[in-house]
Amino acid sequence: MRALRIDRKVARFASARVAGMLSPGAGAKWGPLELDDASPLALPADDWVRIRPRLSGICGSDLSTVDGTAARYFEPIVSFPFTPGHEVVADTDDGQRVVLEPVLGCRSRGIEPMCPACAQGQLGNCERLAFGSLAAGLQSGFCCDTGGGWGTEMVAHASQLHTVPDALSDEDAVMVEPAACAIHAALRVPIEPGATVVVIGAGTLGLLTIAALRAFTPAGNIVVAARYPQQIRLARELGASSVAEPGELSRLVRRLTSSMAYGDQLTGGADLVLDCVGDSDSISGALQMVRPRGSVVVVGMPAAVRLELTTLWHRETQLVGAYAYGTEVLHDGRTARTFDLAFELAGSANLGRLVSATYPLHQYEDAISHAANAGRRGAVKIAFDLRNERKR
Repeated sequence: MRALRIDRKVARFASARVAGMLSPGAGAKWGPLELDDASPLALPADDWVRIRPRLSGICGSDLSTVDGTAARYFEPIVSFPFTPGHEVVADTDDGQRVVLEPVLGCRSRGIEPMCPACAQGQLGNCERLAFGSLAAGLQSGFCCDTGGGWGTEMVAHASQLHTVPDALSDEDAVMVEPAACAIHAALRVPIEPGATVVVIGAGTLGLLTIAALRAFTPAGNIVVAARYPQQIRLARELGASSVAEPGELSRLVRRLTSSMAYGDQLTGGADLVLDCVGDSDSISGALQMVRPRGSVVVVGMPAAVRLELTTLWHRETQLVGAYAYGTEVLHDGRTARTFDLAFELAGSANLGRLVSATYPLHQYEDAISHAANAGRRGAVKIAFDLRNERKR
């Protein structure tokens, strides 16, 4: 099989970090990512299967890994060498087309009894990510025993696989996993009918969060910060009520909520802010725009950040994270698996249109550069197309 792999090469990670700071995505050329021919992975147990990716997306966590900027927090829950890629639509040996649910929880690790989170269906909160019958790895795509979607073959536990309806294209299907992340974020805290909700960022995750808010919550005004023309257009099509340039967002929220301001802080503000960027400026801006006792959900993966948290204390703001997926509670009290909701959204919102370009594996430097500069280049989601790789 052929696969892009990352090994633990400290000097190459350092080179990737320098290159990525000069030009986002340049870590693909100067870092530890290499295209190799490798032996097929062994099946860890009888309830595992071999799958062959068709499309595999490139997401923000992949880019931060390639560019050497991922948080050191992840080092104990990643095992080398690993093949990235966790946004995957693939074929099984018996001809099924499936989407991968990549979190490696207790069931896939062969751990009994399962931890409380896994027992309750909240796989993203699994307590055993570095234990059990598998090497450490928070997800497939970060574990040496599973492989990842940036290769022609990988292995998966049967519980990780969801059959793709015939009505969905491969492009729709590859958006299911990131859509599940967005849906989990949109449902992370209760939203009252008519609430004013702000979404910071209109890349893939931001756009999917807008769609999830509109489809599954009773939010009223959904106010979005977007920088590029295609982001503005798609944000409106997916359900945004108002769209502003990032520098104008606070002023728009102030007007919509009839707030005043002292310094950069609004006296009132939005009921909920979802930060789909995850850096110091975006989280700080979210805290400045949320009303007292409102909520800020950090959706984008933060690395090292510096924050002024006095407002968190003074205004009793709720600051929460949103990672992965599991079982959701909808606003009418019903429960549903996040991936079931994601399949529904992929079809109803035509999410496959967000796949802007695909690349074969051997063009990985171009693919990663495109993904790292997607907004500026008029794109949203970039993916690897492996449908012809198996014929080589």
